[in-house]
Amino acid sequence: MGKSLVIVESPAKAKTIGKYLGSDYVVEASIGHIMDLPKNDIGVELKRRTFEPTLIVSPGKEKVVDRLKKLAAKADMVYLAPDPDREGEAIAAHLSIQLLPMMKDKSKVRRVTFNEITKKAVQAAFLNARDIDEDLVDAQQTRRVLDRLVGYQVSPLLWDKVRRGLSAGRVQTVALRLIVEREQEINDFNPVEYWTIDAQLEPTANKQSFTARFVGVNGVSARVANGKDEEGKELFLSNALPDHEAVDEVVSELKVAKWSVRSVEKKERRSNPKAPFTTSKLQQDAAGRLGFNVRRTMGVAQRLYEGVEIGAEGTVGLITYMRTDSTRVSADAIAEAREFIGKLGAKYLPATPNEYLGKKQVEAQDAHEAIRPTSVKYTPDSIRKYLSDEQYRLYKLIWQRFVSSQMTPAVFDQTTVDIVAQAKLAYDFRVTGSVLKFEGHLRFEEEDKRARQAAKDKAAKEEASAKPVVDAGAAAQGGSEEEDEAEARLPELSNGEALRLQKLDPLQKFTQPPPRFNEASLVKTLEEKGIGRPSTYASIINTIQDRDYVKKIQSKFVPTEIGTVVTKLLVKNFPYIFDTAYTATLEGELDAVEDGTERWTDLLNGFYDHFEKELNVASDNMEDVKRMEQKTDEVCDNCGSPLILKWGKFGSFYSCSNFTKVKPMTIAAGPWKKDSKGVTKKVTSAFAFPLIVKATTEDVVEYSKEVGDAKEMTSAIAEAAEQGKKVTVEPVSCDFTKENFAAKPDLSAPGADETPEEEACDNCGRTMVLRNGPWGPFMACPGYNEDPPCKTIRKLNQKVQQKPPVQLEESCPKCGKPLLLRNGQYGEFISCSGYPKCKYIKQELLDVKCPKDGGDIAVRKTKRGDLFYGCVNYPKCDFASNLKLVNQTCPKCDSAYVLEVVNDKGTYLVCPNNREALPKRRKKKGAPEEEPTTPPCTYEKKIAGPAPIPVIERPDPEKTRAVVESVA
Repeated sequence: MGKSLVIVESPAKAKTIGKYLGSDYVVEASIGHIMDLPKNDIGVELKRRTFEPTLIVSPGKEKVVDRLKKLAAKADMVYLAPDPDREGEAIAAHLSIQLLPMMKDKSKVRRVTFNEITKKAVQAAFLNARDIDEDLVDAQQTRRVLDRLVGYQVSPLLWDKVRRGLSAGRVQTVALRLIVEREQEINDFNPVEYWTIDAQLEPTANKQSFTARFVGVNGVSARVANGKDEEGKELFLSNALPDHEAVDEVVSELKVAKWSVRSVEKKERRSNPKAPFTTSKLQQDAAGRLGFNVRRTMGVAQRLYEGVEIGAEGTVGLITYMRTDSTRVSADAIAEAREFIGKLGAKYLPATPNEYLGKKQVEAQDAHEAIRPTSVKYTPDSIRKYLSDEQYRLYKLIWQRFVSSQMTPAVFDQTTVDIVAQAKLAYDFRVTGSVLKFEGHLRFEEEDKRARQAAKDKAAKEEASAKPVVDAGAAAQGGSEEEDEAEARLPELSNGEALRLQKLDPLQKFTQPPPRFNEASLVKTLEEKGIGRPSTYASIINTIQDRDYVKKIQSKFVPTEIGTVVTKLLVKNFPYIFDTAYTATLEGELDAVEDGTERWTDLLNGFYDHFEKELNVASDNMEDVKRMEQKTDEVCDNCGSPLILKWGKFGSFYSCSNFTKVKPMTIAAGPWKKDSKGVTKKVTSAFAFPLIVKATTEDVVEYSKEVGDAKEMTSAIAEAAEQGKKVTVEPVSCDFTKENFAAKPDLSAPGADETPEEEACDNCGRTMVLRNGPWGPFMACPGYNEDPPCKTIRKLNQKVQQKPPVQLEESCPKCGKPLLLRNGQYGEFISCSGYPKCKYIKQELLDVKCPKDGGDIAVRKTKRGDLFYGCVNYPKCDFASNLKLVNQTCPKCDSAYVLEVVNDKGTYLVCPNNREALPKRRKKKGAPEEEPTTPPCTYEKKIAGPAPIPVIERPDPEKTRAVVESVA
């Protein structure tokens, strides 16, 4: 009997499943999708409106497909086991297309799905194998076709009208629209002034003071007008006064008022546990509590789902499938959680299991459960030593959320005290306090708080013991946290009790604009508006950053100028397709395709009717930003002429209106001497006065003079010929330009250059690495060059917004203009402010002369960022070295320089003729063998030992990032 072939997406998942299935199964990985639409063509049939996609084997996956075909031909059964969602179903369908021709019995290809990678779930899935769900495949295919239609037909418009290389996305553009419109709200925001009044009071019976807030007069709430909402309804700020005059009037009354307690209301408040995590809620909590971005959260969750080595147990899948809209949990998981909770104490266990029904539960794929641990017995602390810091922290978040979801409510004692200050009028004040009476489902959070507090106390105690001399005055002023908490608690108060005023604290405030989106708030908004699906949020956020449409500054999304321009163009010219409500409607229709209640071709026909109309209108009417020339009130720093706003490679910039693109005319010495009048006539017929006569020598301007008539020009040309090698005449033109920094995010702000976090490969879960290729740097899977390869990559956008250049006190040695410190593709560099006319770039030079032509040797960088040393006279002189040249004569062979060689044994000075000691250079393909032109030398001297290996300590995951405590 032959073996059965099981195909999953990733090698990590294959390893875990293989352990559960045994030797009768061969488990292989497809490493993600194996088929896709072609890149060089739209790949969708549009003439007859069938929308049939043209699928091909994904480039780089040929070896993977060939291997799977050979294994399938030998197998008794083929089980397709990608993830249990639309993408997984599509992968299974594509595998079926490739493998069925290899199978004699077509019924031997079956689909298996499981929500968790545990032995019980995997074995149960194989007992319930099924056919491929064509409705799920259609839903995935429809989404892919929709995105292809928009991307491949709208992007060329942007290339023509804005900048080549831009792209549009059906869902990403709508997400970007939210960010751009939020930025517009912030820019248009007009703050409203308001005042609050706090009163510090104490009972006459004791000295325990407390603070109450002013809320109204004579039972009528105090409020300040705060504009209108979208529907025109007036908005108000509660418990506030409008201006200083009103505050002074109230304060003067309060100073002479009689204060007393009007009423004391005590009640018990309950805080119910929250549902287990869905994908979006996990992304939001991981961002808020752990500081993980969405990409990092999903990468870590993927590895927890696919399996982690747990000691003698081997590889264990620790959580259920992490892409889900459902809050449903299996009965077995609930029973296990209740058994665990019962051991904590009967007071924590509700009489019946808690059930959760989310707003979208009806729409959720009920085959999926909420995200939960596969077994409660794997407590975070018991397996901590097997997990990385980020895995431990995310797993702990998931584990605690699931277990607490089946616990009893937390109970608080809440006290609300209404206070009256009686003067001419009765001024109302209120204070509310609450105390945790029973922790219930907050047990784990309270334990974490106590642990953090104990760690702080221990650290403070150790610090105090290390400092025997204590400032007695400072010690007397400070108090313990217990004392601070005691002061914050409300004293015992009774109805009608008199109070004594200690202090009034009026405070001026202004309303704040809506905050910029961070990852958590953007995910929340996308979910609320029904844009995309939780499984696509990471891709959406990555895409708008990779395209340089937004920047992250202090963890908030700020639209770039190009992002703002593209969004406004697309929203204006495609008002229906990029409408938020319509995008959400499409998601509902995709769900209908998945459920089998709507045909995928009907959905696409309805979409394309709207899209084609808007596409035709946009092709004719979209603004041509690329050729924009807009008049401004700005004036040129050089000549005082008005500046024009134009569009360039990196966005908008100001250019002098007195600029001309006419090329200068060269005055050759021979024709000038032979017929100066003829040359003058030729110049005056081509150009109008005033003109500039220049003389240059190797691009350095030696002479320059503005002339107003032919006589002055003749004299100036004669002078110029004596001072420079090349004489030119050109119209007066001002080449002054400056960037439009007001339209660009401030990249010099703190937090603008955040260190990128590690990201995981979407296919195999390994940490992505930075690589360099012919078109620049990109992130790639470490298995990029393996056999079979994992070709997962993420391009890094090089057209980034640069920081403003900084003017230096140093002057250009060629033209005398100030030098500027600029930011370029390969980092910072210093160049002349007169660019492009003066192309001087300051270089770091060695104190060694070039051995070929005697020129200077400069420190340079390759496209990959590696340092090398080359002659400044390149390309005339092609001398270059990967090793640093040192200005020291070789004591053995009198070489004018030696080379610095650094390896794992130390740092050496080596003669360039010591060919045995120098690193071996790889010969270029097809190049002839070079014969040495100098006699061999053996000089080598060690000048330093190997660099010390840094000791990396394993950080405490609880201290690596501040945790935001939840407020009950």
